[in-house]
Amino acid sequence: MTGRGSARDVHAWDRTMRLWDAYFAIAWVAPLVLVLTAGQPGWPVRALAAGLLLPLVPWYVALGRPLLQADVPDGRRVVRYLSGAIALFLSSAVLAGEARLATFALIPQCFMTLRLRGALVAVTVINLVPVLGGALLWRPAGAELFAEALSALVSLTFSVAVGGWIIRIIRQSWERAELIGELDVSRHEVARLSAAHGALAERERMAREIHDTLAQGFTSLLMLVQAVEAELEHDLPLARRHLALMDETARQNLAEARALVAGGTPADLDGASLPDALGRLAARHGAVLEVTGPVRALPAGPEVVALRSCQEALANARKHAGSPAAVDIRLRYAADTLTVSVRDDGRGFDPAAVHGGYGLAGLRARAAEVGGTASVRSAPGAGTTVTVCLPVPAAPADARPDAEPDAEPGTGSPAHPRTAPGAEPGAGPAYAAVPFAVRSENP
Repeated sequence: MTGRGSARDVHAWDRTMRLWDAYFAIAWVAPLVLVLTAGQPGWPVRALAAGLLLPLVPWYVALGRPLLQADVPDGRRVVRYLSGAIALFLSSAVLAGEARLATFALIPQCFMTLRLRGALVAVTVINLVPVLGGALLWRPAGAELFAEALSALVSLTFSVAVGGWIIRIIRQSWERAELIGELDVSRHEVARLSAAHGALAERERMAREIHDTLAQGFTSLLMLVQAVEAELEHDLPLARRHLALMDETARQNLAEARALVAGGTPADLDGASLPDALGRLAARHGAVLEVTGPVRALPAGPEVVALRSCQEALANARKHAGSPAAVDIRLRYAADTLTVSVRDDGRGFDPAAVHGGYGLAGLRARAAEVGGTASVRSAPGAGTTVTVCLPVPAAPADARPDAEPDAEPGTGSPAHPRTAPGAEPGAGPAYAAVPFAVRSENP
């Protein structure tokens, strides 16, 4: 027989060992009682036969049971145990036929500890030798000998059938235990990989958040410091304006850092709508914001992605588009999509020639997290357009773009609020579910 693998504690076989102990005890006590109460042969012979059966119990407790519980039974110890047990049994069974009932205790043990071929040999000896020995010793009548031989043949056939079943059950138990052990190992590995993947995903998320917020803010601060150094000598009012902008940027960075630590809403979206947040962002970057479609409250996920994508696109425009370069931000609410587009008329680039870097890759990854897409369209000398399209919950029927509001008198076009140039973004009337534009000037 093969070993039981590394998961013995899950074997049904091991959990039923006490039942086998009870079975073996009954299979030894019953023949002992029958031998002692039989009428033939005489008392001294029956006493000797019973005396030969008695050592089988301590022999099993000392040697047999540990072998049955072992993962891989030691071959030599098995042979020694079974040889002693079979010798005691055969000696008793030849003297008294009633002792042959102990066959039912020895046969299962043979199949539990030996390979199939060795078990079949031992079982054949256990069933046939008592009949042959008894026939030579007691010379029974022909009919009695025939009955004993037939009984031994039936017992042998039954033993082979039950023994094969026992071996299949044990083998199946071992195989299942090994599979359970492998499954446990696989589960631990999956848990480890899931934890590692989660940690990696969280690091990537934090890297994107830091790149799109704190890093961009620090870059702005450095650029403003350089501008102030150049302006202190000849344009003090402009330097002061840039210092005020540095103060605002530093406070904004501090608010973003606190939001990152707390895992809450980005500072720009805290208590404000997405158009409000993009309006303030456009004001800081000297961009033009245009919002179309029915403005409505959306889940935090798409709004955060739209804001971060816009921050990244504006930062790239400031660093790479060249100066001066006009930047437009378009936010479009549709029935089941939200689209934000940032376009500059700078020097542009060839997207196919860009390798490495974190900004564009992080922008696409961020959009993919909420089931959206991000695309970049650019060419040398033709500016750059970054477009992010995100799925959002469908708008109510009465708030869809095809439900036009009342037109302004004499114009035939929908009425919509507009923030005046240089005004604080987000001031004035509440955002209506119609097209509108916010234009901000450089400070």
